[in-house]
Amino acid sequence: MTKSQSITKMKKIFILSAIIFSFAYLIAQSKKEVKKFKIKMVTVTETTDGVAVNEGKTVFDKNGEVVEDITYTKDGSLKTIHKYKLNKERDVIEETEYDAANKLKEKKEVKYNSLGEKSEEIFYGSDLKLTKKHVFTYNNQGLKTEKKIYDGGNKLISSKKYIYSYQ
Repeated sequence: MTKSQSITKMKKIFILSAIIFSFAYLIAQSKKEVKKFKIKMVTVTETTDGVAVNEGKTVFDKNGEVVEDITYTKDGSLKTIHKYKLNKERDVIEETEYDAANKLKEKKEVKYNSLGEKSEEIFYGSDLKLTKKHVFTYNNQGLKTEKKIYDGGNKLISSKKYIYSYQ
């Protein structure tokens, strides 16, 4: 390897490191910082051997909440799109996932109880038919005590209990 090839390789490594660090810094930003700096979108691009490839894109609303998340394949083509709808408390109430052809893959509705705790997740397939449902139960302290999973026919598939030990 010649000296100029070595310097070129070092420059590429430095630039790639700077890009990765910058992205890590932006992604590590809290909602507060996203809102403070009025960040609307973060796009991640990886450059290897002079070829730039998109990895992902995250879109934020004015409150710093994620409203869209796009992922790309290793060759930079579209992989999936996730879109989120929020309620006035800024909780996710709907998540939709689309494939590379922008066709619906899955839709999830989220319901909350009067205390703001997630009470149900209802999943629909690409045909918008119910595929499964998660139901959550909480104790008086607001700690999750049970998660039940039902199939599309409302048949109980599994139940998970959460037991807490205190000091």
